[in-house]
Amino acid sequence: MKSNNRIFIYSILLILPIMLTLSCSKKESINPNLVKDVDGNIYRTVTIGTQTWMEENLKTTRYNDSTLISNVTDNTAWGNLTSGAYCWYNNDFNASKDYGALYNWYAVNKGKLAPKGWHVPSENEWKTLADYLGGVAIAAGKLKESGILHWQGVGSPDVTNVTGFTALPGGFRINIDGSFADLGGMGFWWCSSATGTSSNNMQAIIMSLDSIGLLNQGYWPLTTGFSVRCIKN
Repeated sequence: MKSNNRIFIYSILLILPIMLTLSCSKKESINPNLVKDVDGNIYRTVTIGTQTWMEENLKTTRYNDSTLISNVTDNTAWGNLTSGAYCWYNNDFNASKDYGALYNWYAVNKGKLAPKGWHVPSENEWKTLADYLGGVAIAAGKLKESGILHWQGVGSPDVTNVTGFTALPGGFRINIDGSFADLGGMGFWWCSSATGTSSNNMQAIIMSLDSIGLLNQGYWPLTTGFSVRCIKN
């Protein structure tokens, strides 16, 4: 009888960790406020109007089919790229924790950068977001993180982050010489498609320290390195 009891106890001890693991995995998979990329990075999400966005910039190093994205650190090589690539600001991995990665347009145009079920937003989807928040002239004030933890300056008192979008000033990588600029002062996000672009440039959405408006009038060379936010399909 004692032998049978020991066998029963051992069985429970073996099965219990498996049950706990399955339970945790199930909870994670059904949490509607989280999304995981192919690298295993987990992102918070927020619903604004009819759209659901990531609350954080993308930081994946692989496309959603598990193909590696080139990590290009050399400045000259970055400026001469004609294929998808990413980097961390100043080639410092520690920057990824807050700001995510910077991607060139070729990586975005691959169509596999976002986790499955998500995509890089178009100019029109950014416009839909801005319209819901009262227009491009004030939308950034409701999207940018408030305070001076990341935005390095006082900025406008009308920055509230009331949406929970928490836009951060991740700066960018310059296409000409591969150098980095504007960390703490500006945030740049690629559009997946836009009007008025050509084979040599693409639209980006810009937020700056001293403005509560979305600045999106610029068209940028494809080798520029910008942040990416994803929107749910």
